[in-house]
Amino acid sequence: MPQGQPSVVPDDGLTTRQRRNRPLVVVHTGIGKGKSTAAFGLALRAWNQGWPIGVFQFVKSAKWKVGEENALRVLGASGQGGSVDWHKMGEGWSWIQRAPADGEMSNEDKAREGWAQVKRDLAAETYQLYVLDEFAYPMHWGWIDVEEVVAVLKARPGTQHVVITGRNAPDALVEYADLVTDMSKVKHPMDAGQKGQRGIEW
Repeated sequence: MPQGQPSVVPDDGLTTRQRRNRPLVVVHTGIGKGKSTAAFGLALRAWNQGWPIGVFQFVKSAKWKVGEENALRVLGASGQGGSVDWHKMGEGWSWIQRAPADGEMSNEDKAREGWAQVKRDLAAETYQLYVLDEFAYPMHWGWIDVEEVVAVLKARPGTQHVVITGRNAPDALVEYADLVTDMSKVKHPMDAGQKGQRGIEW
């Protein structure tokens, strides 16, 4: 199996094994396609390792059914790899009841509820991999404080890996993260007037 050789060996007092197993914060940003797809690919690897996985989908509507959701739910229920919990902001999240009839929660409030649950799960070490899909948007829009996110991630206990996707990832998050990929667009079918299609976009 390819291991790769780091170009730098830091003087941090850690052994090679300790450094290799250090929990990571990963950011997939940029205007190109594939940010969430890459994050769900990491979730497949985590499932194969038997890790518990928490997916938190910010921003996307409950009507948006991504293919990875069904696949990972089935895999998580199979008992062969890790467990998978999937939460959607568009459904009002799975741990809170629907808003009362006189008013629906705003998207900003829903995003804050989701982040509050992520913080609780990080403190409890509920998952080993967190996919915070489209979480860059609530930070970019000012709904969630970036400095707080970075502080919470820095203080998280155990060996919890966190993947954050979305365009316009804030500079403070990019600076703190261990692995950042900026997905650029070279060409896209939409440039030629073609709408998204099954099996490619969802």
